[in-house]
Amino acid sequence: MAQACYHPSVEGAQHGAKSLGDFLEYAKRSGAAGAQPSNYMLQGGKLFKSAKEIKETFEQRRMKLDGISCHCPFWVHTTAWTESPTVRPFIPGEVAKKSPAEIEKWAENYLLKLMDLAAELGMKVLPMFWGVAFGWELATGYPWGFWAGPNYDLIKEGQDRFVKKTAKLRAHASKLGIYLCHEIHPGTAAMCADEFNMLVKTCNGDKCLAVNADPSHCWEGESWETRFRKVGDRVYACHVKHFVVRSDLPLRIMAPNWPDRAMQFTDLTSGDLNLTRYIEMLVNIGYPQRYCQVMGTQTAPLIVEAESAYRDLDATSANGIAFVRDNFCFPLAAGSFEEGMGA
Repeated sequence: MAQACYHPSVEGAQHGAKSLGDFLEYAKRSGAAGAQPSNYMLQGGKLFKSAKEIKETFEQRRMKLDGISCHCPFWVHTTAWTESPTVRPFIPGEVAKKSPAEIEKWAENYLLKLMDLAAELGMKVLPMFWGVAFGWELATGYPWGFWAGPNYDLIKEGQDRFVKKTAKLRAHASKLGIYLCHEIHPGTAAMCADEFNMLVKTCNGDKCLAVNADPSHCWEGESWETRFRKVGDRVYACHVKHFVVRSDLPLRIMAPNWPDRAMQFTDLTSGDLNLTRYIEMLVNIGYPQRYCQVMGTQTAPLIVEAESAYRDLDATSANGIAFVRDNFCFPLAAGSFEEGMGA
């Protein structure tokens, strides 16, 4: 009998106002089989809840642990050196008052302990993204460039900076068998597939450098299929998210109010993407097979990360979970459809 390769799940970062238990109960009510809590949901005690307590919280609700969303602390770690105030929302107030070097060190220690917790939980897949290791000049993608000149080369400096700043985290992840799954994303160390592959090459092919596929960030020329086929053998995690680009509006306009922006995240039932083709492509590049092999599971999670500037967040995510459950958790083909043809 054909078996499904996916199960519906949901990302917790947008639901941070909920406790871990409340988040899991919400996810279960909405039809999810698993959940991907944020690092903040796991905090407690001196820093984190115990692995025992977290496991019991999941087991009591019969929910699968599908990763730990730790985008924010990783981004802080690789962005603090720029002295940007945008790291402050993601760190304790007393830490935000410290120097960039101290903030970076705090984030590194936090992430080392988070990886230790992940290992205790048997979690090998950490969706995240690296921060602005190459500086804000390159993060803007400004076409004039001026990225190299007398006595400076911002790309080379960024490569050296990335290798040095991430060395301890990468070494610890490798020791624990953890894959650090970078979400290729504007304003990070790798904003397209070629940049991610550059990081891998710069780090001598470090196996812990992996990818969290998310098609909703492919809105500046690189299609989702081009992006994820280029990095296909390193995709160990995924998000299911939808978006639309409004015509005749600049993508990079300084509009703090989400509804005024050209790019809008949407519910999963509308948008510019063909999500079914995206889900099928993930099978083709080996994501579910790779995840199941690393995690020792029968199915891989399709992590709903539905956001909307207009719709209630809980309703948007619940609708997304149901949509994934009903449309994407299909029985996987065991062979070619041609095999049943003929006499």
